[in-house]
Amino acid sequence: MRLELHKVKVRDVRWGDATKVEGGVLYVDKTSALEEVKDDAFAKVDLELARPGESTRIIPVKDCIEPRVKLSGGNGKEYFPGFCSPMQRAGSGATLVLDGAAVVTCGSIVAFQEGFIDMSGEGARYTHFSKTNNVVLVVEPVEGLDKHKYEAALRIAGLKLATYLARACKDSKADEVATFEKGSTAEESAKYPDLPKILYVCMSIAQGLLHDTYVYGEDIKLSFPFLLHPNEVLDGAVVSGNCVSACDKNTTYHHVNNPVVCDLYERHGKDLNFLGVAISPESTVLAGKVRNALMSAAIGVELGADGVVITEEGYGNPDTDLCLTAKYFEEADIKTVVISDEAAGTDGKSQSLADATPEMNAFVSTGNVNEMIVVPPMEKIIGEAEAIALLSGGSAESLREDGSMYVELQSVIGSTVEIGYGNVGCEWV
Repeated sequence: MRLELHKVKVRDVRWGDATKVEGGVLYVDKTSALEEVKDDAFAKVDLELARPGESTRIIPVKDCIEPRVKLSGGNGKEYFPGFCSPMQRAGSGATLVLDGAAVVTCGSIVAFQEGFIDMSGEGARYTHFSKTNNVVLVVEPVEGLDKHKYEAALRIAGLKLATYLARACKDSKADEVATFEKGSTAEESAKYPDLPKILYVCMSIAQGLLHDTYVYGEDIKLSFPFLLHPNEVLDGAVVSGNCVSACDKNTTYHHVNNPVVCDLYERHGKDLNFLGVAISPESTVLAGKVRNALMSAAIGVELGADGVVITEEGYGNPDTDLCLTAKYFEEADIKTVVISDEAAGTDGKSQSLADATPEMNAFVSTGNVNEMIVVPPMEKIIGEAEAIALLSGGSAESLREDGSMYVELQSVIGSTVEIGYGNVGCEWV
């Protein structure tokens, strides 16, 4: 399977009479863009622009999406199969990517489960989306709308807006073409018989109650763990529907740019054989956690894996999914490395995970979600500043009279995202 990502570099975003990329600037026809996202579920819809370095705060944020569209393969028109295109296998052909741009959906859906993005200042240090040129979709639902229907409407509107922006720019010349090509697990194992075989298990929240992940348009909460070709992950098969703590939700943008997938791909055929990506749903009940952990390990055994990288999504009860999965892989004599954030208290001295197992002996941390930061006031607020009272990591006391905020790191979108697409790291001293 061969995938080409035709990346058009976006260095600025502005309003324009037509949607296009010209000289590194994404021009957006606001009227046409709003027409794409009309929905009876919305009482009010608006678009805003937010650029890196500006004194702008976006709050509360639901999802971030990279504008993409198929140039060839599939129907060659749309993206996100099961949502914005007919059902088809992702991962082959050519895809146009507006690299450096993002669609950000803004609107409060459920208390404690969204986050914020600062485009400058201290908060900007912790999120990738302070570096993207953002087209922000701000909506208000019609009165009395069920939260599940509201979430679905906003999620789909964000995907539609992202595909519209890319589709309008599909004649743009790519600045870079990234190619990902890999055969089946059997073909690659025959090709590289002496290289260690490495599986990636991407644990994904699938717990209902607006904690959901979608693959090919379907909520996976009733699924067993299953294997995807890496190209499918990098080409829009996986979509976030999560209303969870902002710091470590895998947004849709994160899925198509998953750094674990990209790093293993980079080493494939050199010092390892990248078997593929097992999507493992995180359950709400212990029996489901045990089942999914066992079945994930069984996939590794059947593929003959020598090692596995496991990434968590969320914290709290998903820590048990993480521990069980590591335990069963290690018991199967498959070397295991896990990537997770920590909830170690504001002083960093508390137990990092809600569970533990002695088999988890190789741990990569993406940061402490409880770390406290002060973010300065912003000149422009997209959304509602008072929403910080309802964000995980924030409170009514977080917002100060001057507009600055004293918050936990977990209220910043993507600050400790557990696939490693973050800015928190270690410094040697």
